[in-house]
Amino acid sequence: MSISAKKLFLRLGFFIAVFLWVMGVRMGIADAATLLMSPSSGTYTIGSTFSISAYVSSADQAMNAASGVIAFPSDKLEVVSLSKEGTIISLWVQEPSFSNGGGTATFEGIVLNPGFTGARGKIITVKFRAKGEGAANITFASGSVLANDGKGTDILRDFGHAQVNITASAPLVPTEENVPVQKSGTPAGPQIVSSTHPDQNQWYAKKDASFSWPVPLGVTAAHILVSKLSQAVPSIMYTPPITSKDIAAIPDGVWYFAAQLRNAAGWGAIAHYKFQIDTVPPEPFAIGFVNGKDSGNPRPAIFFETTDALSGIAGYRMKIGDGDFSPVAGASKDNSLTLPAQPPGKRVLFVQALDKAGNSTTVSAEFIVAALGLPVITEYPARLTVGDPLIVKGTAPLHSTVTIFLQSSRGEPQSQKVATDERGAFALTWNDKPAEGVYRLWARADDDRGASSRDTEQLTILVEPAFFLRLLTGSINYLSLIVILLALILLLALIIGYGWYRWYLLKKRVQRDVHQADNALHKAFDLLQEELREQIKLLEKTRTRRELTAEEEKMIQRFKKNVETAEKFVKKEIDDIAREVS
Repeated sequence: MSISAKKLFLRLGFFIAVFLWVMGVRMGIADAATLLMSPSSGTYTIGSTFSISAYVSSADQAMNAASGVIAFPSDKLEVVSLSKEGTIISLWVQEPSFSNGGGTATFEGIVLNPGFTGARGKIITVKFRAKGEGAANITFASGSVLANDGKGTDILRDFGHAQVNITASAPLVPTEENVPVQKSGTPAGPQIVSSTHPDQNQWYAKKDASFSWPVPLGVTAAHILVSKLSQAVPSIMYTPPITSKDIAAIPDGVWYFAAQLRNAAGWGAIAHYKFQIDTVPPEPFAIGFVNGKDSGNPRPAIFFETTDALSGIAGYRMKIGDGDFSPVAGASKDNSLTLPAQPPGKRVLFVQALDKAGNSTTVSAEFIVAALGLPVITEYPARLTVGDPLIVKGTAPLHSTVTIFLQSSRGEPQSQKVATDERGAFALTWNDKPAEGVYRLWARADDDRGASSRDTEQLTILVEPAFFLRLLTGSINYLSLIVILLALILLLALIIGYGWYRWYLLKKRVQRDVHQADNALHKAFDLLQEELREQIKLLEKTRTRRELTAEEEKMIQRFKKNVETAEKFVKKEIDDIAREVS
C-alpha cells in the first residue's frame, strides 16, 4: 500500500469515527427531557407582581407524568397564587401548593395516554410578588419526568432556571400616561397614620405594619405602595378606595408607605409615611476584665463593645446578681468602666446591649471578690447599766476602718466607724449612752479600696437601770422579786440548817470526848487515890511500929486533903463542860 493510499484510509477512518460518535451522542440524548422556566429573567420593582411558568420539554419521546419542587428566596419573593390554566396535566396526583415560609412551590401530575411530546408543555404558572431588593434565583430543587413506555422510566436529564432582579420602586414622573399630575380640585395627600409604627423617626421591632388614612367624600379610587424610595409613586390601585392596609412580614430596613387618592377631578397629591423596622438584636459580645476575673479587687475594671448593623446601638444596661437592669453610667468611649464596690464572694455581672428598636443582647460573666480579714471584738460589756458608756475593743486588718453596728430589739441598726492603729487594734466609745433594752452588736471592716469583710457574729448586750432605781420605779417584776427573796430565804435556811447540823455533830463529838475524858480521869484519879491510899496505909503501918514524925503526920493529912480537893475540882470542871455541850 502506497503512502497516499494509507493517508486516505486513515482520513476515511477518522471521519467514520467522528460520525459514529456524533450519532451516538444524538441517539443518547434523543430520549432526554428537560424542566424549564419562562421567562428565565426579568427586572421587577418591590411590591410588583410577575409570573413565571414551569414547562416540560420532551421532543423525541412521549412523557406521561411530571413532578417538581420550585425553590425561591423567601426574603425577596413571595407566591401570590398558582395557576393551572393552559396546563398539559390531565390529572393532578397532588394539588399544586406553596409555602412562602419555606420558599417552595410543589406540583405532581399525570398526562393521560398517549402522553405529551413536544418542546414546550406548560405545567403550572407561579405568580410572585417582589418584596426584597437583590438578585433572586428561582430553581428546581428536585423533579422527575416519566416516559410513557409502560415502565415509568425517568427521562429527566436537565433543569432550567430563572433569575430575576428586584429593585426599589423607581420614582415615576407624573404624566398623563402613568399617574396624572395633580390638578385643581383633586384630593390632597391623605393623612397617613400607623398604629404599629406611630413615630416616623423611631425604629420598631415589628415586621407587621398597619396603616390608615381618611378618605373624603367623592374619592373613587386609591393608589398605595410600600417602597424603599422616599418619593416613590404608588401604583397598586384599589377601587373603591380602601382606608387602611395591613402588611405582614416586611423585611428589616427603612421603608415608605405611599398613598394617593382620586376623585372626579383626577389623581391627587401623594403622601409618604416613613417607617423603620429592625428585628435583629445587636451582635453577641464578651465582657472583658482588665485584671482578670479573680483579682480580688472589689471594684474591677471591665470593658465591652458590640455593634448593630441596622438601627445602631442605643445604649447599654447592667446589673450585678439579682435585681433590675439600670443604664450604664460613666462608661468611656471604648465602653470601659470601673464597677461599684462589691461585697465579697462570687458575683455575676450582666451587660445588656440595646439597639434603637429595643432589641437586646444580654451576656454575663462571673468574677470573684475576696473578703477582707474578719475583725475580732475582744472586749464588750455583756451587761450594762443605763448611763454607763459602751466601750468596744478589738482587732482588724491593718489600715482598715471598722464599722460597729448596734441594733436594739425595737429599732434599726445604728453604726459608728473607728480606724485601726498601726497594730490593727481599735477601741470605740459609743457616742450616745444606750438606753434600756436588749441590743445586738457586730462589726465589719473596710479598706481604702472598698474591699469589705464579712460581718462578725452578733453579740448580745443587756442595758438595764440600777437595781434600786428599778425597784423604786417599779420596773422590776414583783413576782420575780418574790421569787428571789424566797430563794434567798431558802438559801439562808439551808445555811442555818447546815450550820446547826455541823454544830450537832460537833456537840456529839465533844460529848463523846468529854465522856471519854471523864472516864479516863476517873480511872486516873482512882489509880491516884489508890496509890495515895497505899502510901497512907504504909505510913499508918509505920505508925504501929514506931511513932511517926510530925512531918510524916502532916504529909498523911495533906495527902488526904489534896486527893479530896483534886477529885472535887476535876469533877466540877467535867460537869461544866458536859453542861455547856448539852
